Amino acid sequence: MFTGIIEELGVIRNISIHGTSGEIAIEAEEVLKGTKIGDSIAVNGICLTVTSLQSNGFTADVMAETVRRSSLGSAKKGERVNLERAMAADGRFGGHIVSGHIDGTGKIISYKKEENAIWVEIETPDHILRLIMEKGSICIDGISLTVAEVGSQSFKVSVIPHTGEMTTLLRKKQGDLVNLENDVIGKYVERLLGFQKEEPNQSNGITMDFLKEYGI
Repeated sequence: MFTGIIEELGVIRNISIHGTSGEIAIEAEEVLKGTKIGDSIAVNGICLTVTSLQSNGFTADVMAETVRRSSLGSAKKGERVNLERAMAADGRFGGHIVSGHIDGTGKIISYKKEENAIWVEIETPDHILRLIMEKGSICIDGISLTVAEVGSQSFKVSVIPHTGEMTTLLRKKQGDLVNLENDVIGKYVERLLGFQKEEPNQSNGITMDFLKEYGI
């Protein structure tokens, strides 16, 4: 589990994708502290397992599902990436619950400055957008952010200077892809509602009869 609070900007030292899977090597420093082989590190929000460690970096395997769901398939050597170690049990919970399991990607369509903050608008498919709500949480390339506005095809977040300096989000260009992870609570609610719709002879949504039946 992660919090979406970025610890360090790493650099892709090498990435090798053959077909739909491969390996990535990342230059880093801070996230290596206390890390051992088998630990998880979020790379642009993607939970990857450390397969080898070096004095100035680590490598991880990339499976086909990761390439399909994320922007990693188009990543290039030399690119900066957001890094976060899995949350320690005694650590502060500064962001929100982040699993590191990417739901899909979005496309940056605009940046707009407002005083000391930058508004970022991101277009994304309906299956991701429908789980995004105003003032809810969204994880963008591993960054925990609060949704400021939701439209019919896109949503907006407001990025403070510290987040801009510590992450890659404001270094990207219009048209660039970002990895998105919806708030896990919304996904469970949708799954529960979906279960209800699939049951025969039941109305859509959670009903009073359903709550009574399950003692809720």
